[in-house]
Amino acid sequence: MRIVIPGGSGQVGTVLARAFQGDGHDVVILSRRPQVLPWRVVTWDAVNLGAWRNEIDGSDVVINLTGRSVNCRYGAANRQEILQSRVLSTKIVGEAIARATRPPQVWLQASTATIYAHRYDRANDEHSGVIGGNEPDAPSSWRFSIDVARAWEHAFDEVAIERTRKVALRSAMIMSPDPGGVFDTLVGLIRRGLGGSAGDGRQFVSWIHYEDFIAAVRWLIDRTDVHGVTNVASPNPLPNTEFMRLLRQTCAVSFGLAARKWMLEIGAVFMRTETELILKSRRVVPGRLLEQGLKFKFSSWDNAARNLYQQWKAMHASAA
Repeated sequence: MRIVIPGGSGQVGTVLARAFQGDGHDVVILSRRPQVLPWRVVTWDAVNLGAWRNEIDGSDVVINLTGRSVNCRYGAANRQEILQSRVLSTKIVGEAIARATRPPQVWLQASTATIYAHRYDRANDEHSGVIGGNEPDAPSSWRFSIDVARAWEHAFDEVAIERTRKVALRSAMIMSPDPGGVFDTLVGLIRRGLGGSAGDGRQFVSWIHYEDFIAAVRWLIDRTDVHGVTNVASPNPLPNTEFMRLLRQTCAVSFGLAARKWMLEIGAVFMRTETELILKSRRVVPGRLLEQGLKFKFSSWDNAARNLYQQWKAMHASAA
């Protein structure tokens, strides 16, 4: 197959491109900047139609991952860029597909599990999940993230295409051992003695091992009867305190300094990020994937963490 991944030069795109190229597929990344990668890279501006549309015309799969990183302070300029980078790129990808002589069979569109409400009592699946935004005590940054997710999915829903199946991926944090990713960052904190609970530690962490993420994407490509919103997450989210305890245990580190909410707020200012990424309770489960019979290789965090840490150590040993 020819698989086109707009916005695929980041960690998630690299994980997918590596897997699909390993399967023997023709992988094309659409990126704003020219770069040399193990697969083809075609430049685009993510706003206007250009020669890049020829890659989509005749392709089999489009996986749009485009969007400015949310790992920043949510000032006015960054908020606008976060929103527009998602909405405008979705619209222009949709236009390219709509104009294609031979459009792709399926369009997988990135979304986010952040769209669900902050909750502890029960999990959010696609059927009974509560869309967030109305929590009275939620900071404005949390409401902003939900507004972005809604606008992102609305732009996707608005694209009228008849010959291409559409699936929105409400993904949890994708854990891979690659440098600069979430797992790499967490291991670094733990090895410096900073891997304790965050805030009160009750907030749920939703996650997925990158191998299960790849398997879910392959499955969604093959399942021609599946369309619409799909949660892509491990079946077993767990509270932050337990999540970090198991990761410390995996790393053979007995102690991790806890960070209270006020400490995180101060730290976030200096690190140019937002505490939402740590403090919001994301209790999300993959209802549709489980209903349709997808089996997870790493359904529990302790097994996933052990596997990822072994890969992480091997990567660092080879780089030394």
